[in-house]
Amino acid sequence: MGTLVANTEIKGTLFVISAPSGAGKTTLCRRILNHFPDILYSISYTTRDLRVGETDGKDYHFISRQTFKKKLDLDYWAEWARVHGHYYGTSAAFLSGSLAKGRDILMDIDVQGAIQILDRFPEAVTIFIMPPSMGALEQRLDSRGTDSRATIKKRMRNAVREMAQKNRYRHVIVNDDLERAVDALIAIVKRCREGRT
Repeated sequence: MGTLVANTEIKGTLFVISAPSGAGKTTLCRRILNHFPDILYSISYTTRDLRVGETDGKDYHFISRQTFKKKLDLDYWAEWARVHGHYYGTSAAFLSGSLAKGRDILMDIDVQGAIQILDRFPEAVTIFIMPPSMGALEQRLDSRGTDSRATIKKRMRNAVREMAQKNRYRHVIVNDDLERAVDALIAIVKRCREGRT
């Protein structure tokens, strides 16, 4: 007769990072992935066209609108949204499968997406990145030189809405100094990973 062995496999942790545009989320995510090279990065699917300098499967998985909608009917998406006429989504199978194998995942996602993710993965570790002030945020958006004044105003309005949701997140980091923000983020990830061993 066989011996029953308890399943001691450790499940992975899903880290969800959100921030208003211009708060430094992309830079912080890059630094986290460099510091923890074993963490998987969740690549979203989109129906928008590939832009110059982008790579399919690295920046996004580019798919047709028809394929996206088919997958929507099959409950394929852990979260999805329609933004400026294009669809964006995250594969539920990728998240569930990777977490079940004990892999940690980093998601860089907006507030609405994070709320949907928490419905399916309530144990996700959510982190909101705050700019030091609205003035500093506007200055950062302006200095990028990629957006018109109208776009910057729209991003600022969105930022107010997103920051009003920060209390939904388990952790809030103010990115007033990049190195300090990176250290705070690394400390959160490290603590979560050590806490489950």
